[in-house]
Amino acid sequence: MTTKTVAELLSQDVTSQDVTVKGWVRTFRANRFIALNDGSTINNIQCIVDFENFDEALLKRVTTGAAIHITGELVESQGKGQSVEIVVKTLKVLGDSDPETYPIQPKKHSFEFLRENAHLRTRTNTFSAVMRLRSSLSFAVHKYFNENGFYYMHTPIVTGSDAEGAGEMFRVTNLDSKNPPLTENGKVNYKEDFFGKETNLTVSGQLEAETYAMSLGKVYTFGPTFRAENSNTSRHLSEFWMIEPEVAFMDLAGNMDLAEDFMKSVLSYILDTNKDDLEFLEKRLLDEEKTKPQTERSDMSLIEKIKFVVDNNFKRVSYTEAIDILRNCKPNKKKKFKYIIEEWGADLQSEHERFLVEKHFKCPVILFDYPANIKAFYMRLNEDGKTVRAMDILFPGIGEMVGGSQREERLEVLKEKMKALDIDEKELWWYLDLRKYGTAVHSGFGLGFERLVMFATGMGNIRDVIPYPRTPQNAEF
Repeated sequence: MTTKTVAELLSQDVTSQDVTVKGWVRTFRANRFIALNDGSTINNIQCIVDFENFDEALLKRVTTGAAIHITGELVESQGKGQSVEIVVKTLKVLGDSDPETYPIQPKKHSFEFLRENAHLRTRTNTFSAVMRLRSSLSFAVHKYFNENGFYYMHTPIVTGSDAEGAGEMFRVTNLDSKNPPLTENGKVNYKEDFFGKETNLTVSGQLEAETYAMSLGKVYTFGPTFRAENSNTSRHLSEFWMIEPEVAFMDLAGNMDLAEDFMKSVLSYILDTNKDDLEFLEKRLLDEEKTKPQTERSDMSLIEKIKFVVDNNFKRVSYTEAIDILRNCKPNKKKKFKYIIEEWGADLQSEHERFLVEKHFKCPVILFDYPANIKAFYMRLNEDGKTVRAMDILFPGIGEMVGGSQREERLEVLKEKMKALDIDEKELWWYLDLRKYGTAVHSGFGLGFERLVMFATGMGNIRDVIPYPRTPQNAEF
């Protein structure tokens, strides 16, 4: 008899058949009703035991967290909440779970407690739903790019360049930390290091992806990136995953088209494939919202937020127009914003971005043509000399979701920008070569995958949408 998943069994419309299933016990009530889950669905299957026909010692081992193997008859359910259930014929305990020490008992646990038990937290409904959604979104990303003619590129994890110019990078070295070789000036001699130079963990695969776009046309990366930013907020991780497409011969308008189509596609996919998980997480979020003051509650449910993105055209607004709107809006004039907008050139905060999306335009927003001095060196300088062809996509509830730009394809302009920011040409000689040999307009964007998972699941802390979060002072598991 083939073992079926719980998801397969719950979708069956043929009853009175013998089935076999394996999973973990969620609860065992009245020595009779086992709620069994194997991770394939948010829903448990009820297994009914006639305790008079089973050894008492065996039934005592059916505790929360135990792994069991059941065979029995799939029948129409007599109770509420499920269409089918299993009348148990044989029961084997594959792995015991000590009820005195098993941490994931059938009660409400704080997310802080579950982070401390991250190796077991996917045994809960919330985290199993989040991680199934994460998996579906990953698949949707690859599916979209594959169907649209992109090539998947694996960019280096160890790199000698700092793509963002942020300087907050994790060093990679095999030098003796207590007694490193020194130069005549008393500095660490990285020429004797493993790679013969100073190297770090990557903050972005963008620059390398650009080189491949300029030969393969359309490429994307989807891999781990690292930031040594000493930040303990609910939005920051030290290790996270980035999606970065790059396309040759595409300008900023094409980049905005691509990003909008991509976001709608991946979110549409989970609406179709993860209905049960989304409905569960939506209910969880609604219960959580009831504990907040009215002013802090969201105007939209989780599924409404996702459909808000999928069903609306993204409004395209220049940074300059957005600043005028924000400067003259009521929250700014009445000083309700934490960061008051006073003049052109201000870096927008999440509260400003959310106001534009949720209150002013009432649709997702793409801001473009930002001041050059608040954006990265590789962004294409506009003819006005003070703005660059950058774009950010703003979503409800979260603010910035996607950041991208048309890249600077003119060699001399790029060299001038690098000089002004004290970026060594020798370090990026290969990047400059792209502007010497067959240069052309090209563009791309970056999306922090965990931010997307946060948006799609309604989770408030980024540490709860990645299996094992890496943050300052925390590298457990």
